[in-house]
Amino acid sequence: MLEVVERFVSINGEGAHAGELAVFIRFKGCNLCCSYCDTAWANEPDAKASPTSVEELVRWVKSVNVRNVTLTGGEPLLQKDIEPLVAALKDCRVEIETNGSMPLSRLAEIEHRPVFTMDYKLPGSGMENYMNTANFALLNSHDSVKFVVGSEEDLNRAAEIIDRFKLIDRCHIYFSPVFGKIEPARIVEFMTERNLNGVRIQLQLHKFIWSPEKRGV
Repeated sequence: MLEVVERFVSINGEGAHAGELAVFIRFKGCNLCCSYCDTAWANEPDAKASPTSVEELVRWVKSVNVRNVTLTGGEPLLQKDIEPLVAALKDCRVEIETNGSMPLSRLAEIEHRPVFTMDYKLPGSGMENYMNTANFALLNSHDSVKFVVGSEEDLNRAAEIIDRFKLIDRCHIYFSPVFGKIEPARIVEFMTERNLNGVRIQLQLHKFIWSPEKRGV
């Protein structure tokens, strides 16, 4: 069984398929506690969750007839049955939004491999020490690394990580501002100053279309 706190159809707010319709399945629980977390309610021990079978989730996904499926959280890789769910959704494009601390190896080499959108937590998150940099070697051109930046320190650290692990040659790279903490224009200036070709700035679309606090979008 999987602990589901919400499921809905909306648009992908970020990543390589931003703006496209997607089915979202949000799971309970996270092993990190980022300073800017916008889904902390889903990570509380007493968060209301519905134990749901793989079969039920697959039936629901088929019923809404949307091909993009985003598994998110919390941290979806904490769910014991995440592999069977990914395998059962083999006819969909499955994307897993993961926080960068959990090993990707359990899913990176399966037959119907999901797409990974992996965070690298920068100093402002308070969680950088938990990052699993071995995951970078498992990424490919379909995957993404997202740097959520809120300060000059974060920007400089992101540029350092991108260069050290040659990420531009490996996968999509996104800078996303901490909402309300840094001006997007400053991120563009930084990208220009560092000649960061191959890096994209991305704003979270759903926070502009709806209220930033609205759930189920």
